[in-house]
This record gives sequence, structure tokens and C-alpha cells, in this order.
Amino acid sequence: MSLLDPYLMAQLALLGLCAGFLAGLLGIGGGMLMVPFISAILSARGVAPDLAVKMAIATSMATIIFTSVSSVLSHHRRGALRWDIVLGLTPGIVLGAALASLGVFALLQGSWLALIFAAFVCFSATQMLLGKKPQPTRTMPGTAGQWGAGTAIGFLSGLVGAGGGFISVPFMTRCNIAIHQAVATSAALGFPIALANVLGYVLAGQDVPDLPAGSVGYIFLPALLVIASASVLTAPLGAWAAHALPVKSLKRAFAAILYLLAAYMLHKGLSA
Repeated sequence: MSLLDPYLMAQLALLGLCAGFLAGLLGIGGGMLMVPFISAILSARGVAPDLAVKMAIATSMATIIFTSVSSVLSHHRRGALRWDIVLGLTPGIVLGAALASLGVFALLQGSWLALIFAAFVCFSATQMLLGKKPQPTRTMPGTAGQWGAGTAIGFLSGLVGAGGGFISVPFMTRCNIAIHQAVATSAALGFPIALANVLGYVLAGQDVPDLPAGSVGYIFLPALLVIASASVLTAPLGAWAAHALPVKSLKRAFAAILYLLAAYMLHKGLSA
């Protein structure tokens, strides 16, 4: 495929603008939106379906490094970030990410990763729709509990290429962290999640055959550069919207979109 195809660049730029806005708005890192579309874009350009899924997951995760920084700065200015929670979860996140990206990710077929992605996107959409109230006495766990939760967040994020918001936001809100603080803190957690997983994807994909031109390990650099450049423009707008708009209503609408994307990845996984 041509790395400078204008149509390809336009597709990736539009995807980046949408993903950046959603990262700032909902703290999800944009991965749930990016993975199905990157996978479809690569498949349409001749990349084998199994490899396209893996590259989509890895490339989506790489863009979160940039999106996270942009949205975190906006949330930090509003005083919504809980840095104590970021520090408590990060050690486990790094461990879980290493287990996923260096081990399980390389061993699983892309079809299985597509099915896992579909399952967790459905889980996230259902969480958004239900909006369950947490028990009023529940609080954040201690150090061991936060390390355990961080390991789960980093591991599952590494398998599906998302920033962890689909787990970390429900986890924090169940521990009675205010929703705006949970979204902001989830955006900050996206950085260690993405950085640790990306290193694993690059190392695990060094000897993979049939990678398209412009790839570093499992990461497709043209998509990374275009999407990241576009997403940092809209992530601050999404963070502003998270504080100014009725997020509950927006979550319901986004949940419907997630179900459609999950259905696409389910079809891709079953047909691969």
C-alpha cells in the first residue's frame, strides 16, 4: 500500500479527530473506536485479517500515548485528576501490560483477539447503559488491591488495544470516586498503559513476516503519526465537553455505537 495515499491519510485523520474527542470526553483512550476502523482500513489494503487485527490493536494503543498527554493536561487544569490513584495503580499496570504484550498477545491468533475485543466492548457499553450506583461505603482498596487492579487493567488493555477506561472508570466509580475525577484519572492512566504495551508490541513483532511497509513491530507508523496528530487537537475539546455537557446522555448514545463496533469485530473474529 502507498504510505502517502491521500484517501488513506484522510481516513486516518478523521479517525484521529473522533478518537481524540472521545478520549477527552469519556476517558476511554479512543481504542474502542480505533481498533475496528484501523483493522478494516488495513484489511482493505491487502493485509491478512489475522495480522490486521493485531496491528490495529497495537497501533491504537500507540496513539494513546499522545492522546493521553493532551487530555491529561486539560483535566489537570480543572483539578479533576487523582494523582494518588495514578501512582497506586501504575506498578500493576506495567506488570499486566508486559504479560499481555510480550506474551499472550503474540501467542493468540488475531481472530481470538477480535473476539476478546468484542466481548469487552460489549461489557463497556453495558456498563455505560446501566450506570449502577456504587455502595456508599465502598472506597479505593489498599496498596495490594490497587496493584492487583492495575495488573488486570494493564493486561486486558494490552489484549484489546484500549486505554483501560472501560475497566478503570467503572472500577473507580464503584469505589465512590466522582465520575469526573474517574474519567480524568483514567486518561492519565492511559499513558503508562500505552507506553508499557507499545514496548512489548514492538519487541514481539520484530520477526513477524508480511508486515506492510512503514511498520515497526506490530505498529503501523503512518496510522500512528496521522491519528496521533489529529487526536491531540480534539482531546482538549473532549475534556472541556466532559465538564460542560450531560455526559450521562452522551454515554447512552456512545454505548449504542460500541455495540455496533463489537458486532463488527465479532463477525471479523468468527469469519477469520
